Amino acid sequence: MTISDSTLTDTGRVTLGWNPTHTVATVLLDRPTKLNALTPEMLHELFDCLRTVHDSEARVMVLRGAGDKAFCVGADIHRFAPLTAVQMWRDWTATGHRVFDALAGLRQPTVAVLHGAAYGGGFELALACDFRVTTADARLGLPEVGLGTVPGWGGTERLTELVGRSRAKEVVLSRRTLDGELAHSWGVASRSAPKAELDVAVDELVTQLLGGAPVAVQLAKQIIDAAADGAPSRVLEALASGLTSATDDLKEGIAAFQQRRDPTFTGR
Repeated sequence: MTISDSTLTDTGRVTLGWNPTHTVATVLLDRPTKLNALTPEMLHELFDCLRTVHDSEARVMVLRGAGDKAFCVGADIHRFAPLTAVQMWRDWTATGHRVFDALAGLRQPTVAVLHGAAYGGGFELALACDFRVTTADARLGLPEVGLGTVPGWGGTERLTELVGRSRAKEVVLSRRTLDGELAHSWGVASRSAPKAELDVAVDELVTQLLGGAPVAVQLAKQIIDAAADGAPSRVLEALASGLTSATDDLKEGIAAFQQRRDPTFTGR
């Protein structure tokens, strides 16, 4: 089958929504008829959404896939199959890394909601988030070697960081698929729940993330990521502690502790 006009015109879209207080941003991969397979257009829209979230007062970002079957099944094969080797290297792979790195580097905590299939670039996209909440019957994998290529958007690095070399090789080289429960037991998923309870599990995690002082939460995220890359905590923690000491939220947190009440943080 050649690339049809419908395949080329159904580029999908990525939308950005907000809760009433604008503290939670929800990014939606919206191409359900193609199981949210990623196109270049969707990657560019996702990048724009991430920039908007970064510049906003949002405290948490949630990433979802439209439809009932899949979070995202990865890159649209029809879109990258005709590319030359140079185009694959220079454009397709580089664009994915730029977008996924922007997601991983977002100052706000990010939560991927995996209610169905997450394969290839879709799994890599979820791995670029801070947390993954899955249904017990979700299916996660990096099957690229079965197609004749390799994971190209950070999956080899990010999965290895989570599960170690041996298990990462098992997923990639043998194309092993993880269900939600196994992903949770391996530390890939932060939480796993029956499908009917997925939104409750997501809401519980988001509520917990919203409970911390926004500046402190975002600094703590950056310190942890930097420590994983070898940065010394004795330097970064001192700098971050100095910054938080100048915030109104620390004063509020101390006052709330002394008065035995819940704090009301403003992010200031």
